[in-house]
Amino acid sequence: MFETIVIATDGSESVRRAVDVALDLADRFDAEVHCLYVVDEGDVASAPERLREEMQAALVERGEEAIDEVRESTGRDVVTAIEEGRPASVIDEYAREVDADVVAMGTRGRHGENRFLIGSVAERVVRTCPIPVLTVRQLAADEGESELAGTPEMG
Repeated sequence: MFETIVIATDGSESVRRAVDVALDLADRFDAEVHCLYVVDEGDVASAPERLREEMQAALVERGEEAIDEVRESTGRDVVTAIEEGRPASVIDEYAREVDADVVAMGTRGRHGENRFLIGSVAERVVRTCPIPVLTVRQLAADEGESELAGTPEMG
C-alpha cells in the first residue's frame, strides 16, 4: 500500500509527532522513507541583502539538523534532501519526482505555531498535491496519547 513516504520537516517541535507517525507507517509497510527540508526562499529574500548569504547558510544548517533528527529517530535508511523554493510547491514537486505514495507533515510548523487549525504550508499542500497527504497535529499539553488522539488526519 505504501512503498514510498515523504516526510516534510522544518525541524520544529510541532512536526515531531508527524515524523513519529510517518516512521511508524514506514515500518509497518517496509516503505522507503524520504525526508525533505525546504529552505523558504521568502525567508532568504526578506532578509537584508547584506545578510542573505548568511541567512541561506543558517537555514541550510537548520535543515541538516532537522534531517539528522529524523535519521536518528529510526534504524532504517532515509533518503534526504534539502531544497530551496516555496515550501508547498517544492514538497509537491519532490513527492511527484520520487513517486511518493503519501506525504507526511505536521499541521503547524515554525511559522505557524499559533495559527488556527492548520498551518499555511500544510493547508496549501493538502489543497494542491495530487498525492495523499497525512497531516498530524501536535497534541496540546493537556491532551494525552490515546487511541483516537493518535489517529492521524488524512487530507
